[in-house]
Amino acid sequence: MSNHLVSPDVERDLVTKRYENTAGNPDDAQHLKNVLFGNEQPQGVILTSLDNVVNWMRKSSIWPMTFGLACCAIEMMAMGASRFDVARFGAEVFRPSPRQSDLMIIAGRVSQKMAPVIRQLWEQMPEPKWVISMGACATSGGVFNNYALVQGVNQVIPVDIYVPGCPPRPEQLIYAITLLQEKIQKEKGTIRKALNLS
Repeated sequence: MSNHLVSPDVERDLVTKRYENTAGNPDDAQHLKNVLFGNEQPQGVILTSLDNVVNWMRKSSIWPMTFGLACCAIEMMAMGASRFDVARFGAEVFRPSPRQSDLMIIAGRVSQKMAPVIRQLWEQMPEPKWVISMGACATSGGVFNNYALVQGVNQVIPVDIYVPGCPPRPEQLIYAITLLQEKIQKEKGTIRKALNLS
């Protein structure tokens, strides 16, 4: 049965000869061959950098922490349900411990009493770690401009992505996760940071 199969190289040569016959002039035939088929590339070889591979693995397996503060947490829970299915983006594994998480989603308003707890949880997360500020309350205090609430979680921990809205829809949070994935993929010096060389 294998005798009837034609290898890709033989088939490519046959098609090339067919085009060379229609070209006439040998120079035109060579030019036509280069335009149509290009240079032969080695098969089964992938060229990339180690940083790109590590970044691709990191962005494809984001583990958010199970952590919600107010009404935005309901939308965050809906994002993980079957209707929106964040599993398509590799971020469905909500972890109960900060030591197993690499993404903190601040979903809701941050009170002055909660701010040190958020800081402690963020410090317990292993590197690399990222933060998404979800909703107007977490980003700027929202409608609560008083002494009891922190007017922006970026005063407590560094924030990577902001999601506007009150509350934002689950699609907005999924979009924020895709933006975070783009940021992770473009990161430079990943291996040097992992090996403490930078």
